[in-house]
This record gives sequence, structure tokens and C-alpha cells, in this order.
Amino acid sequence: MPAARAATGYASAPGLRAAELLPWAAALVVFFAAPTYVPLGGYVLIIILFALSLDLILGYGGIVTLGHSAYFGLGAYAAGIFAVRVGGDPLAGLAAATAAAALFGLATGAVVLRTRGLALLMLTLAIASIVFEVANKWTEVTGGADGLSDVPVGPILGVFEFDFRGRTAFLYSLAVLAAGWWLVRTIVGSPFGVALAGTRENDVRMQAVGAPVYRRRLRAYTLSAALAGAAGALLTQTTQFVGLSTVSFELSGEILVMLVLGGSGRLYGAFVGPLVYIVARDYLAKQSPEYWTLGIGVLLVLIVLFARGGILGLADRALEALRGSRA
Repeated sequence: MPAARAATGYASAPGLRAAELLPWAAALVVFFAAPTYVPLGGYVLIIILFALSLDLILGYGGIVTLGHSAYFGLGAYAAGIFAVRVGGDPLAGLAAATAAAALFGLATGAVVLRTRGLALLMLTLAIASIVFEVANKWTEVTGGADGLSDVPVGPILGVFEFDFRGRTAFLYSLAVLAAGWWLVRTIVGSPFGVALAGTRENDVRMQAVGAPVYRRRLRAYTLSAALAGAAGALLTQTTQFVGLSTVSFELSGEILVMLVLGGSGRLYGAFVGPLVYIVARDYLAKQSPEYWTLGIGVLLVLIVLFARGGILGLADRALEALRGSRA
């Protein structure tokens, strides 16, 4: 059992470890001690949930995709359309967007997961391109290139209104992220998660022992799409706007870079990567608005070459070296 759990990249425990409380403690510190950073913090929380959804299929399932923004954007547009045409209840809109993304993930996953390698990459990219064009051309519903602005969003539970300082949005995003994190944490530490990691390591051998590789991957893909859709819905509801950027190829590339930076298949790499990327991007953009992407590229190359396993992998090796020096 310990060896099997190690294959997932995360050794689950019966209860929470102290280190697992650090991200949530940091979020509360930002909320109470740095109110000016609360709007940015809310955005970071949403992107963490998006990265966590990708980590489930990439880090644990070994499914490489270049079109994960399709599900994020679908959730974002679904939440916006629901608010405009049905009602502004944020929880109902979140549920509708999550369900829409899950169904779309199930339908598209049933096709793309029958392929592998370059064909799988191209199909995921094609799906994202199709969603982008539908959002761009279906102007009477999506707003086209202008998007949907002033999306009506009511108070959460009819009590907690979204304020201009972003405090309600921050706590709302934090609560949804916590639910998504707990779900993924439970899955990757379960027999299903161990089997999913087994398909990542050697799907041919898993098929040889009778494991339903395709069905397991399809379930994980559907859940990943649902989480991505929830993240997109959060972005729409907290900004009251949705545009084509939510379904762009650039966003798919960015979230992949964030996950590689943090460390895929590590669960908390989805927390570290987006935070480092967004902070580095904002700093580099201020220093050099024209060449900030060069700095991000150099950072990614250094991580890939000298920090296998991302920032968390580098931290693990530093801790091992420190323990060895003390021994």
C-alpha cells in the first residue's frame, strides 16, 4: 500500500498534515492583513482551481492536453448566460456551469481518449478552437468579441453581496477551491487514484491485468472538466464579465506552464505554480512591458533543466540535503 500510494505522487494520510494547512493560512493572512491584494488573491484562487483540474488528468493520469481552456471557458460562458437568461443566483449558476462542463468533458473525452500521443494533442487543440469559434460567432448569446459584460450576480445564499473590494468574491472562491481540493485529494489517495497513476506509468500493463483503463481515464477527464468549468464560472461571477480570453489557446498554454513550474502530479504544485507565475508575470511586466514573456520563458527553462518535479521537487531535494547534513 505505501508503494502504491507513492505512485500517485502524494502519500495520503488519514487526516490533514500540518503542512497542508499552510495554503489556507496564507489565504486568510492575505484576506485580513493585506486587503489591497484581496482582488488579486481571489483571481489567484480561481486559477489554482483551474490548475488543480489540469493536474488531475496530466499529473496523475498522464493525459497531456493543449485545450483545457475549452472547459474553463465553457463554464465561464455557461455561468454568464445562466445569469443573464435564467437568474443571478451564484450557486445555481455555479452548479449549472459545472454540469455543462462535465457533460462536455464526457462527450469530448469519449473521443479524444481513444487516441494517444500527437493525435490526442491535436484533438484537444481542435476542441478548444471549436469552442473559441462558437463563442466568437454566436454573438446573440455570447456577445461575440465583446463578450458579456455587467453579468447580474445576486448575493450568495441571498445574504452575502459581492462588494467592490472583492472580499465576498475572495471568500467565495476560497470555499469553492477548498471543496475542489478536498475532492481531488480524496480521489488521488483512493484506489481509483492509485489505478489512475498506474495508467500514467504503463497503460499497456494495466490493460494486461484487466484494468478498465479507458473508463478510468474518462471518469478522471470528466471530473477534470467539471472542476475547470467551476473555475471559469467563478471568474465570471466575481468579475461580472466573460470574454474570448477564457477559451483562448494562450490560456491553455499558461495553465500548463503554471503546473510545470509548481510540479505536476504533486497536488500542491497546482497551488505553488500559479502563485509564482502570476507574481513573476506582474513583476516582469512592470520592469519590461515588452519582454516580460522572455523572463517567464527563462524561468521555465531553468525549472525544467535544474528542478525536475518543479518548484516542489526542488524544495524536496533541498529538505533531503538539509536532513542529510544534520544526520
